[in-house]
Amino acid sequence: MFKDAPNTMVITTKRVINGEASILIVFHDEEDGMWQFLDGDDTNEDDAAIVSLAEIERIDSTINVISELPLGWVAWREHENAKWESQVQE
Repeated sequence: MFKDAPNTMVITTKRVINGEASILIVFHDEEDGMWQFLDGDDTNEDDAAIVSLAEIERIDSTINVISELPLGWVAWREHENAKWESQVQE
């Protein structure tokens, strides 16, 4: 489980919300602590959406594996059932 409150706002894509794409890359921004749960495709402002952390966990509970991703780190996986890998953002 994430340490952040369930109502914490996170960034994702409309494709993830609509079930058209899986969460494949996660950023935990160092500057503001914001979480980004993206699908790995190019994302622009029109694709982006803001939802609560509780909602993103409901969409894909497998993200709980990376709930302790440190600030300034990124995690990724090749497909929905793949193991998460992570490293500090460059």
